[in-house]
Amino acid sequence: MSLFRVKYLSFFLLLISILSFFNIIYSYYFNLYLNLNTYYFSFFISLIIAIIFYKLKLSDKKPTLFEKILTVFLGYILLPLILSIPLYFSIYNLSFLNAIFESVSGFTSTGFTILNNVKHIDQSLILWRSSIQWIGGLYFLFSIIFLIDIYDESLKKSLTNFLSFNSSEIFKQTIKIFLLYSGLTISIFIILNIIGIRSYNSLNLALTVISSGGFLPVNNLSSILTNDTQIIIFSILMLISFFSIFFIYNLIFLRDRNLNFFYEDIHLFLYFTFIVTIFFIFFSFDKNFIYNFLSLVSSISNIGFSLDVTQKNLNFVFLILVIIGGSFFSTSSGLRFLKIYSLTKYSLNQILSFSKPKNIFMNKLIFTKINFDSKEINKYFLTIIIFIISFFILTSLLTISGINFEKSFKLGILTLMNTVNSSSFGIEDFNFKELHYLTKYFFIFFMIIGRIEFLTLILIIKKFLFKS
Repeated sequence: MSLFRVKYLSFFLLLISILSFFNIIYSYYFNLYLNLNTYYFSFFISLIIAIIFYKLKLSDKKPTLFEKILTVFLGYILLPLILSIPLYFSIYNLSFLNAIFESVSGFTSTGFTILNNVKHIDQSLILWRSSIQWIGGLYFLFSIIFLIDIYDESLKKSLTNFLSFNSSEIFKQTIKIFLLYSGLTISIFIILNIIGIRSYNSLNLALTVISSGGFLPVNNLSSILTNDTQIIIFSILMLISFFSIFFIYNLIFLRDRNLNFFYEDIHLFLYFTFIVTIFFIFFSFDKNFIYNFLSLVSSISNIGFSLDVTQKNLNFVFLILVIIGGSFFSTSSGLRFLKIYSLTKYSLNQILSFSKPKNIFMNKLIFTKINFDSKEINKYFLTIIIFIISFFILTSLLTISGINFEKSFKLGILTLMNTVNSSSFGIEDFNFKELHYLTKYFFIFFMIIGRIEFLTLILIIKKFLFKS
């Protein structure tokens, strides 16, 4: 146990017990007694383990890189196990594997589900599924701060002026994230209520959107978003998980408008404006631009939602947007736009330097004084390589499992990018429940890998190949 910093996990276990308590109150208030006992199980189990982890005596030494990575990985195993308890003990006779699959899918903000008819599921259990996503999104953001000292300097400068975080600075940043994350969730809930969406649906969607999750409280999003105004506003709200979670905070409260704190969001805004313009010019001929706009925003935010509109000619485009992803300090996944942009610019500069050797080409991000060096570029390149290798392995395993190559190809991307399957990608009706048990284990493993790949594999590579 000395390799794990379990006090870090005790906070999330306590959070699970609090959300279990809320679900108990919710069930009593609305007379939803079918799965009430299951929340008592999760409440007491999570609370007991939280107390044990908090009281556990550990070394006072500063945790090593390896210990931090193991702790984060342990969280992605232990927390979904506890969160699966209400699913497993519910009245719907879910097998242990199916309960774990649903829990991991929610915790990693993927959204794959084995529940084929959500409208027949108890409301309290649907709310629990949404809560799993919410905790998972918060855990992902906290893990970034927990591992902040081993990230690229340019990414750290977009968050803080400190070169390294001590315990007090980590505590300050995590409190800021928790307040921002909770505040944005409440704001999304209020806005969805204002535009006429039922409170129950608004709460579930708020928990999903802020975490870049994929679970819906109904079978089809079209039954919730019934007019153009709701579609447009909901699409804009999904951008919250595309931009940095600190963007609004820095915009309002930052006294010194240091562009270093905005440089990633500036690039993302330009990228977003560009692709919206392209879609408006070339893909709005059928007067369905708002439907394409929702799918576009959902794809770049790694949420994956879409309405019941056939978009076969855009399936591949949306998959590319999913791969690119959003902000580093957001709940979205993807390879990250800024990394792809930096890698592309560096490569072009290298080519131009050979054709025009007398010229000097600066590897500098626009609107900032931040330069990226060859070490960062090497890591960005390794990110691409690791994704390609992971994608090849997963697609091969799914194909061997009996899934046709096209679906395996699409599911491979969506799994590693933690994005739900929908009509945007031409794979909305895939039945995860009937998969072979080994195939479900493949999905579970790679959903976790997709979420922690850049928090483990990249960092291990950095330690052994890029020593200072």
